[in-house]
Amino acid sequence: MDFKETTPIYMQIAQTICDSILQGDYAAEGRVPSVREYAADVEVNVNTVVRSYDYLQQQQILYNKRGLGYFVAADARERIVAIRKARFYNEELPAFFRQLKTLDIPMNDVLERFKEYH
Repeated sequence: MDFKETTPIYMQIAQTICDSILQGDYAAEGRVPSVREYAADVEVNVNTVVRSYDYLQQQQILYNKRGLGYFVAADARERIVAIRKARFYNEELPAFFRQLKTLDIPMNDVLERFKEYH
């Protein structure tokens, strides 16, 4: 896994796990790799993965069954989508609109490109 310097590693791991859930690699109520397995796979310290799993547990995306490991919450997919939509609307979209204004790009041009993309 290639890590970016701008985002904490534990957050990048959490995002990767969320991507895997959205792609269906980890099913609802299914077990995710153990902390040690995941740490070995991505070649990071076990404590970093613990931090990622704790974060995802706080977000109610994963839950821990004592002695069995971590599992994907039944509504994890919906939670991830809701969190990402909120981040998009609150952070990315305002930055996008600022760029449109700064570069004097009309919304019609954006809509045309969106139609071509779709």
